[in-house]
Amino acid sequence: MRSSGSIFTCQKMAAKSGSGTVAAPNVGDEHVAVQKLQPEAKIYERLMSLGAFYKQQYGVEPEFYVRVPGRVNIIGEHVDYCGYSVLPMAVEQSIILAVGTNPEQAHLELHHLDGGKFQSFDCDLNALDIKLPKTGGPAWYSYFLCGIKGIQEDLEEKWRPIGMRIALSGNVPLAAGLSSSSALVSAAVLATGHVQGMQLDRKQLASISASCEQYIGTHSGGMDQAIAYLAKEGCAQHIEFHPKLKGTPVTLPAGSCFVVANSLVQKRKAASSDYNERVVECRLATRWLAKSQKLPNWKDFTRFIDLEEACNLDNAAYAQLIQQQLKRMLYTREDVCEALGITEQELETDFLTPSTQHMQQFKLRQRALHVIQESGRVVQFRQICEQLQRRTSKQDIEQLGKLMQQSHQSLRELYECSHPDLERLIALSVKQGISARVTGAGWGGCIVAMCDSVKAAADYVQVLKREYYAQLPAHLLERYQPNDFNEVVFATFPSNGAELFVL
Repeated sequence: MRSSGSIFTCQKMAAKSGSGTVAAPNVGDEHVAVQKLQPEAKIYERLMSLGAFYKQQYGVEPEFYVRVPGRVNIIGEHVDYCGYSVLPMAVEQSIILAVGTNPEQAHLELHHLDGGKFQSFDCDLNALDIKLPKTGGPAWYSYFLCGIKGIQEDLEEKWRPIGMRIALSGNVPLAAGLSSSSALVSAAVLATGHVQGMQLDRKQLASISASCEQYIGTHSGGMDQAIAYLAKEGCAQHIEFHPKLKGTPVTLPAGSCFVVANSLVQKRKAASSDYNERVVECRLATRWLAKSQKLPNWKDFTRFIDLEEACNLDNAAYAQLIQQQLKRMLYTREDVCEALGITEQELETDFLTPSTQHMQQFKLRQRALHVIQESGRVVQFRQICEQLQRRTSKQDIEQLGKLMQQSHQSLRELYECSHPDLERLIALSVKQGISARVTGAGWGGCIVAMCDSVKAAADYVQVLKREYYAQLPAHLLERYQPNDFNEVVFATFPSNGAELFVL
């Protein structure tokens, strides 16, 4: 993790790749290249430590290593599953794997470097079974199994029963909105794909990684997996999902630093229905609006972007349509059934998901307005960043900050996914004149803040350490204070996406 003393590095491009390796010619291109790991790499010591652990567990050296980064989303929250673009960047923190194969036995063995927290696991790959608990979140290894199953289903009859021995480690904060779980799924997809001899197309792997998270009950929109594979060192990515997956590098304002601050309130998407409830409300709102526009195939519309295209709506006209057609702040099951002309049984069977069967009320207007307005903010943010490459403008930089502030206000009030501790961090940010917002799914996790200078970033980090982190309960102080809280509040700069190494 970066300390406040190394904040300067977040505003400039490093001479090396995000992991500190000498970049291969086609790193960041359409396919994941196999790179020769160099001793000067930043990640070298981590991988060597994991390799030694692998040899201790299995008695042989690993055949290759995988690195998949976490991410921080600068703007565009809860819009990807509605088809709209986002603007994230990969962070330095990552999931790493040491991988070996056993062609003679279709067996999976998983050992985590932190065995005290994460129990080892093994299973027969010919009888893969992802078991979800009735309460709480999935076991950590279930995320890895999702990735394997995704490759199995993609290859179909081409799948070969090759055993895998895996050692893994991660320093992406857990349940913090930095995509630790998706990074693990994506790492499993990349490792399994390589073992199976696939061509490791980045977009294909991102698509597989996004779709296979359904096996742990998460209806992912695809942002986390897309940035995990498409990220490039030194810039954020404007990621579009419609009409097809596309990543466009976006250079962030010169001199700006992005600081990530972890509230230490943990929220796992797969352990709660909150995230899936928002997905369902957006799908219901889309169908409600589609029916209001007399579209005969209104049931087929589940994403706002598809309705936008069908009705030729711009952002302002879309927001106006929502305000005209969804006038109430709260809708009951009866309201929804009456408006859509369906029975309650049809609502449960065709419109609600297994984790949202309990829902009795729906905030369709608020959720729809957030998504449409947030999608507009993403486009504006990219346009301003591009303008700043042509000319420097203090007003433009200030407007970027305002967009981040508007995003947080919408997430707090319309999407209701903030948390009191996140609000404490936001209040401290406002007091310092720093623009910040919740990042990730919310209900805990992290904020991301944009600082306009090295000094402002350094001062801001120190304020958060003094006013927020030094006030933590004793058990959290004992864990994080010895490292001056550098694990939980740090400046970051955009790193490379998924990488594959050999010695």
